[in-house]
Amino acid sequence: IFIKKGTYHEKLHIPSWKTNISLIGESKEATIISYDDYSGKKVPNGKDQFGRDKFGTFTSYTVLVQGNGFMAENLTIENTAGRVGQAVALHIEADRVFIKDCRLLGNQDTLYLATENARQYFLNCFIEGTTDFIFGEAIALFENCIIKSLVNSYITAASTKQGQLYGFVFLNCKLEAGPLATKVFLGRPWRPFAKTVFLYCELGAHIVAEGWNEWKGDTMFPNKEKTAYYAEFENRDKGANFQGRVVWSKQLSKKEAKQYQPKQVIKGNDGWWPLK
Repeated sequence: IFIKKGTYHEKLHIPSWKTNISLIGESKEATIISYDDYSGKKVPNGKDQFGRDKFGTFTSYTVLVQGNGFMAENLTIENTAGRVGQAVALHIEADRVFIKDCRLLGNQDTLYLATENARQYFLNCFIEGTTDFIFGEAIALFENCIIKSLVNSYITAASTKQGQLYGFVFLNCKLEAGPLATKVFLGRPWRPFAKTVFLYCELGAHIVAEGWNEWKGDTMFPNKEKTAYYAEFENRDKGANFQGRVVWSKQLSKKEAKQYQPKQVIKGNDGWWPLK
């Protein structure tokens, strides 16, 4: 489906029975799918599909993808609710999803990568937000992306399931900051077995020396630093000095880093590789 330039103010849902859908924009900057729902906002005309009269994080999306084999290229997906709490731009509950040359814009919870073992590949994308703006349990590979923090907070909040081989993998990405962001953590574990790895990334001066945060005060899941897997390999720039990192994070060896080659991360059981 080719989408001409313009701002499309709508909530878009790609259901599970619509597989292998591709959305190709005419212009990355000028083809925009935009909405402004957020957690706590009243549902217009009564109730949502779950019978609730207010949106939650999981229904606040601008675009919801449930159909496997989805692809988006050369467009912008945004949530314009502002700094009002959780407000998702793109919510993915599908496997074999390829997002290329796109802009994903929001504040808290911009990008929700749901569904354990689902594979989602982001190539040459621009992603911005405030708190936990890349979160969820899927296997997600970010390659050559720009990740921009707008305030002092946390970039990732993975909820990887126990035993899942990969969580979030950032490869050759550039971490940037807006003027308000001077102290940003690479991530904090939303669930105990969170996995997040940054390799060959450029980490700006806004990345704090500790690198990672254990999410103190979570009474449901205390002591997540004992089970979370947070690692780095050959990152560079001012935020990459690993001397001050929290002791429970890891610097990978060359041998360990080899497990994070793009094809390896997302091949799954069927050898999926979208760059044919």
